[in-house]
Amino acid sequence: MKINNLKKEKIRQKAFSLGFNNIGFAKAGFLSEEAPRFEEWLQKGYHGKMHYMENHFDKRLDPTKLVEGAKSVISLSFNYYPAKKQIKDSYKIAKYAYGKDYHFNIKDKLRALVNYIQTEIGTIEGRVFTDSAPILERAWARKAGIGWEGKHSLIIQKNKGSFFFLAEIISDIDFESYDTPFATDHCGKCTNCIDACPTEAILPNKTIKANQCISYFTIELKDELPLNMKGKFDDWMFGCDVCQDVCPWNKFSFPHQETFFDPHPDLLNMTKQDWEEITEEVFRDIFKKSAVKRTKYSGLKRNINFLKE
Repeated sequence: MKINNLKKEKIRQKAFSLGFNNIGFAKAGFLSEEAPRFEEWLQKGYHGKMHYMENHFDKRLDPTKLVEGAKSVISLSFNYYPAKKQIKDSYKIAKYAYGKDYHFNIKDKLRALVNYIQTEIGTIEGRVFTDSAPILERAWARKAGIGWEGKHSLIIQKNKGSFFFLAEIISDIDFESYDTPFATDHCGKCTNCIDACPTEAILPNKTIKANQCISYFTIELKDELPLNMKGKFDDWMFGCDVCQDVCPWNKFSFPHQETFFDPHPDLLNMTKQDWEEITEEVFRDIFKKSAVKRTKYSGLKRNINFLKE
């Protein structure tokens, strides 16, 4: 059974009512265009010690192998741009991690959308994802018309910038029509993100050397931080937003309305000295249910010590 455009539009409106700022519909299938590019990225070792990236190669490229009987990939985006930011005399945290861990909140909203779809069209088979499975999320967002891939490899929307989470519903829903892939690159000759990257992790061909990215070092890498990166972290202690902060399209970013993403009252006003003196008890309080807990107290202290030494 094919789902007509009227019901598809109802799904779109429900997504907006749940707080998503964009939604697109793509036909599930093998990502033939992305396959050689992803394989080359792995072969060059740009994933560093993120060995999990080598797993489930076929599933990353074909959602029908991830969800049996899948016919469509519904891609969604959710704004996380904060109304207020950290004070200047501070070690920095990527804006996406200011509030509570987005995985919980976004997945709840996705499940609510699936429940609505079940009510509208009947029982469906499918799964919801947000940075939680072997999916090339940005490729599907582009195919679903969410936006274009910037030189920093992130998806950009003309009237919203790039400070948003991506999420997917992969299901056996077959739609009467699918959205047009976003084919136009509106970055033009701009190289702000490439020029501003403190560790030169961004290549001109929209490729990120993740093993040279500040986010990789401060979150993913569990070993000692390499001495050759000393002085290059620009005071980032968890993640990095440099490539997004310098992007001209992010002048269109607007504050989110999701209280779940609001930071702990103390976080924005903590100075470098406050961070250097942070105790494990304060860490647990400020980052309760936060994505920052992923690096643990010991990891954050490692990063801070690397910045101040």
